[in-house]
Amino acid sequence: MKPRVLLAGGSGFVGQALTPALLSRNYEVVILTRQPSPRKDGATEIQWDGQNAGEWAGLLEGAEAVINLTGKSVNCRPTPENKREILESRLNSVRALGQALEHRSIPPKVFIQASGVGVYEDRGDAWSDESAPHGSDFMAQVCDQWEGAFNRIDAPNTRKVVFRLGVVLGRNGGFLKLLGALTRWFLGGQIGNGRQYISWIHIDDLIGMFLRAIDDRQTTGVFNACSPNPVTNKDFMREMRHALHRPWSPPVPTFAARIGSELMGSNADLAVASQRCTPKHFLDQGFQFVFPELRPALDNIYSKP
Repeated sequence: MKPRVLLAGGSGFVGQALTPALLSRNYEVVILTRQPSPRKDGATEIQWDGQNAGEWAGLLEGAEAVINLTGKSVNCRPTPENKREILESRLNSVRALGQALEHRSIPPKVFIQASGVGVYEDRGDAWSDESAPHGSDFMAQVCDQWEGAFNRIDAPNTRKVVFRLGVVLGRNGGFLKLLGALTRWFLGGQIGNGRQYISWIHIDDLIGMFLRAIDDRQTTGVFNACSPNPVTNKDFMREMRHALHRPWSPPVPTFAARIGSELMGSNADLAVASQRCTPKHFLDQGFQFVFPELRPALDNIYSKP
């Protein structure tokens, strides 16, 4: 019988990359999603509303792992309604999974919960490891409440891991979907003074971190899931232009970025905040990054067919 992994919110960008990696390791993969559909890769999609324990809860019995990636995208206009959905989608999913775990006689071996480096205070060019002070802006408050809900789950026989994700880089979605389009349209200039730091990670390294967290019983607690080499916005945009063979582009003033973000239905705060994070706990464990530097990471992504 194959070991089972449940992916809550597994139909999103990260889940779509994680699923084939798990299948290749002979896991039974069950994806909890609002809109299930038949699959040909061997994974199974099951309906859930992201708020309540349902019939799927029985699949947690004896599972190898449960991974929660659920949450409304933060790349949207910061309206009161969107902010409410961003917070509630995260808290409700954690609570639903927690309720389901309470009734398991053989609970999952590990519960991996996504969070974000947005939890940290904007410290300019100062480094933030997992013990760095938390911020007070909206995203920091969301991450604090998100992790708080996870920490309150009573699961003494399940190893608990929090991944504070940096900006995940991959070709088929996420951060690069919009940024790549802008750069191709010759709009790949730095935002503002360009000195704000971006903590990023290649999708392949993130998948490696998830696999490590499933396999390694010593992996417990909070981990920054990002490259050891964050870069400034100025340097990031320079490398984007290099990868996409575009010339120098003029800087985009902060006010213009805010106007453009509003027109595109995005949130300019994501481009102007600075988080210079280090994955200290993964480095202490000897995790080997495939793409620790940005240029090879982007070259790999954009060289793929």
